[in-house]
Amino acid sequence: MNAITKMKEVSALFEQSGIEDPAREAEMLVTGVLDIDRAGLYAGDAGVPEDRANYIDELAVRRTRGEPIQYLIGHVLFYGLKIHVGSGVLIPRPETELLVEEAIKVIESESRRTGVKDGNGESGNRRTGVTAEAKDIAPTLRLSDSPIRRFTDSLSILDLCTGSGCIALALARHFPEAIVYGVDASEAAMVYATQNAVANDIHNVGFRLGNLFEPVSSLGFDCIVSNPPYVRHDEIKTLQREIKEYEPLTALDGGRDGLDFYRRILREAPAYLRENGTILLEAGFGQSDSIRELAMRAGFTELYFTKDFAGIERVAAATLASHSGER
Repeated sequence: MNAITKMKEVSALFEQSGIEDPAREAEMLVTGVLDIDRAGLYAGDAGVPEDRANYIDELAVRRTRGEPIQYLIGHVLFYGLKIHVGSGVLIPRPETELLVEEAIKVIESESRRTGVKDGNGESGNRRTGVTAEAKDIAPTLRLSDSPIRRFTDSLSILDLCTGSGCIALALARHFPEAIVYGVDASEAAMVYATQNAVANDIHNVGFRLGNLFEPVSSLGFDCIVSNPPYVRHDEIKTLQREIKEYEPLTALDGGRDGLDFYRRILREAPAYLRENGTILLEAGFGQSDSIRELAMRAGFTELYFTKDFAGIERVAAATLASHSGER
């Protein structure tokens, strides 16, 4: 049996089971198990050994029972990276790639304006230097810290609620001379984030276990990004089965109105942002007005939203013009 025939079998099963977009998920399952790309699949010459065919059938049945396809194949593609995921870590969504794109635009624009060294090697006078702590090289691979081989006098980025590390890793790869930190309160997330740093050969990123800013309390940043939990507590029960029954609810639950994390992040962020620093946050449907109000109240200016393909104001970006708390 070749891979295309097997994919069609799986797609038919998924369609009968009521899975949304069965052809795409069947494609993901077959290419994931066989470790081939779409080009290899549709070339038509990829065979499926009997043991692999049986394994695909086993995973397909599990998918019909609600288990996410990304957990079954063990990874998801995100901004050109292969991100390993599994039970205990949120699955990266395409909408979050927009957050990465906007962060890159903002950082590159600010780097050109101030002369701070960016991922293209352009540099100039730095406002503040890298802390002594950040210059330390991690000697061993630890649960809460990815291997960091080098640091330079460059821009510093913080990813809060990092989860699998997808945002931090995408930014670290794009800006190889930057220092990037990812923080999460979940030990499972730290394991996956560290694994993803190693698997993608990215070394200018460090992951720390803890609650929001606490693990980086001595550091200052040019840019803070976050895709925090923003689902209203009473809406969780209405989510798709594969989300509410399998993905970690702590990575989804934003409290009564979905804004709990935005309140704390925006209130505390000014103490960790350097002058003219920027914060970018992924937002849920209908949350833009509330986030705008919280940001303005915290002293942020030049606030704007970027819409996703569905027309939802998905990414909030705000600049902290000046303050006395630069680190």
